[in-house]
Amino acid sequence: MIFNSFEFIFLFLPIVWILYYVLGRIHIPFAKTWLLVASLFFYGYWNPAYLPLILISMLLNYAIGAFLGRDRGGVYRRGILTAGILFNVLLLGYYKYYDFFVENINVVFGEDLVLKNILLPLAISFYTFQQIAYLVDSYRLETKEYNFLNYGLFVSFFPQLIAGPIVHHRQVMSQFSSKDSYRIVYENISKGLLIFAIGLFKKVAIADQFAEWANQGYGNVGSLTFVDSWFTTLSYTLQLYFDFSGYSDMAIGLALLFNIRLPLNFNSPYKALDIQDFWRRWHITLSHFLTTYIYIPLGGNRKGPTRTYLHILIIFFISGIWHGAGWTFLIWGALHGFASVICRWWKGTGHRMNNVSAWIVTFLFVHLAWVFFRALTLADALTVLKAMFGFNGFYLPSGLASLVPSIDENWLLKLPFSASSIEVALTLAIGLALAFFAKNSVEIMEQKQRNTRMAVFIAVLLFYSVMQLQQVSEFLYFNF
Repeated sequence: MIFNSFEFIFLFLPIVWILYYVLGRIHIPFAKTWLLVASLFFYGYWNPAYLPLILISMLLNYAIGAFLGRDRGGVYRRGILTAGILFNVLLLGYYKYYDFFVENINVVFGEDLVLKNILLPLAISFYTFQQIAYLVDSYRLETKEYNFLNYGLFVSFFPQLIAGPIVHHRQVMSQFSSKDSYRIVYENISKGLLIFAIGLFKKVAIADQFAEWANQGYGNVGSLTFVDSWFTTLSYTLQLYFDFSGYSDMAIGLALLFNIRLPLNFNSPYKALDIQDFWRRWHITLSHFLTTYIYIPLGGNRKGPTRTYLHILIIFFISGIWHGAGWTFLIWGALHGFASVICRWWKGTGHRMNNVSAWIVTFLFVHLAWVFFRALTLADALTVLKAMFGFNGFYLPSGLASLVPSIDENWLLKLPFSASSIEVALTLAIGLALAFFAKNSVEIMEQKQRNTRMAVFIAVLLFYSVMQLQQVSEFLYFNF
């Protein structure tokens, strides 16, 4: 079940929402239990086989965290924490990276080890990171609440379970324990519906359109030349933007329907003026986790420039491999790591670029790096990049022939897209303009405009989006 499906919008969500408030009026633990059961059902709906895995993970981490959080364990506390973290890392490593490592061992050492073709359990990257943070905070005696219902919701609350945000226990467990979360707040319902409608529209009306062209281009990388390679890569850059942005909006909106406020995870990242600014805007909660639980414990910027640069490279290496088990993700992470090091060094020397130049350089870097993120293989990524820099020729779209009648037909190329080149170009221009200049969803949500015009706006977005639900597609971050 996914957010942009009929069964979720018209069946699962209304039933869960109504019973949540009805049970909340009777006895709050009933409402919590209902929400936890519903969240687990939502998770198990994908593949029930992985439901025991998340339950075991939740129970074991809760037990270890509660034990450490009560200042128990004496001299063995560090060992218990290490065992807990190892359990999570090994669980994630087995399901996500086993086949990747075996493939590379076979190549490097000429072995013939058998691949297991393990299917990645949904959301394992997200709930593993959340629980590692919980264990570390329990060891530091920073956790205060040891109610399993609240903990279970912290891990499995369905709006954020599948693709984030990666929430900190301090941000949500107190909300689950608050009585105010179980009474209807009309302002939260209004805001929740607004941002959910915007997110749904971004996904089904914008991201899925760009997905079609990105898939067509990346499915024919060998034939790409200058123009169509830029059309392809810009389509993916915008697909990923509106897909992830749409999911983040919908998660925040759904949580607000239950009076739960999730942390901001996406803040107009293509407006960033440098790569550090980009990572303060893109997947904000992942950056927070890596900074709090890896960068700072390594020493952060307290041990001199060389160690600081090394720490930055380490967290981006982890960010890359967290997104996927493959060399393309590792290279993507490394590129961002080196760019962040250069950015930090540049600022340290006192150099400054004007805002327009800084924005252009940042966006172009992010855009080129997405090629490694999207390409299926390293060879595909290099082929696309060669085409983008003109090494495969500068053929023009055949649609331009009508505009330049005298053009030599040998200079024309039939693009691999299902739409005309003019339509693709115009749609890309509109998508880029929205990403660069429009207010983001949270800014719109926080406006105090609750009037008829806003209600009509929500209704139109929902109506159009629902009409497009016949072709349901998954969110990109489900794969990570």
